[in-house]
Amino acid sequence: MSSSRLNLTKIRPYLYLVPSLALLSVFTYFPILYSTYLSFFRQNVFTLEPVFDWFANYAAVFEEPVFKIVVRNTVVYALGTIPITMFLALLMAILLNEQLGWIRDIYRVACFYPTMIPMAAAGMLAVWLFNPGIGLINHYLKMFGVPTIEWLYDMKWALPAIMLTAIWKNFGYFMLIYLAGLQNIPGELYESASIEGCGFWSRLRYITLPLLGPTTVFVVIQGIITSFQVFDLVYVMTQGGPADRTNVFVYYIYQNAFRFWDFGQASALTVMFVIVLLILVFILTRFMERRVHYEV
Repeated sequence: MSSSRLNLTKIRPYLYLVPSLALLSVFTYFPILYSTYLSFFRQNVFTLEPVFDWFANYAAVFEEPVFKIVVRNTVVYALGTIPITMFLALLMAILLNEQLGWIRDIYRVACFYPTMIPMAAAGMLAVWLFNPGIGLINHYLKMFGVPTIEWLYDMKWALPAIMLTAIWKNFGYFMLIYLAGLQNIPGELYESASIEGCGFWSRLRYITLPLLGPTTVFVVIQGIITSFQVFDLVYVMTQGGPADRTNVFVYYIYQNAFRFWDFGQASALTVMFVIVLLILVFILTRFMERRVHYEV
């Protein structure tokens, strides 16, 4: 009897994991493995049955001229949104961490509110704001004598418009994470630094930023994953146009799968996407962890 109870005690923690593992297996692990399997077959609207073709789909991806544009757009989007989003999030978190009384809670809600808006709704709102005729942005630009910009129809401005929308949409989420990190820093450190005569910038450089290292690592990794997975804004605002200037990796996968019906090439793109994302996260994690302080 005691041995059976002992075995049940050992097994019980794993039983709690079964629902989560089942969901991950069905909606994450199986699709990844099945996509990897499909990536070795030529399967589109012209082939009735899948044809095993080794690495032909991967080779075909690199032969597509659009693929280079897609990679460039994705990299530009990531480099343009992650640093600005992190800077704004950290700045607002530092400001909202100060003792501002009841008004601090109002500003917290105001900054975090865009995060709660569905991405598709944020994209539709941005379409109206960037509308060249009736949009508010062009309306205020005209007040300062700036010529009207065809934001979502201009090859130069379409991607920056999506990037601005993404920054506005996401910075509140990262701000909340930074705010939690700031509140975990012991106040005694700031008091000691103030007694020693350290000003705001010294405290920021030698206390705040180093002790926010683990939080920053999480924010960077989350930012990379979020920026590489952008789809909703592109689909709602531009659908990859004009002339593929806003076409990004996930939207390109969607095009191949559900517009061109080339499931083999779409699966190959998906495998490449996952591998690139894992490599980037691994490299950045190893690089940043060497410069992170995990203890006070």
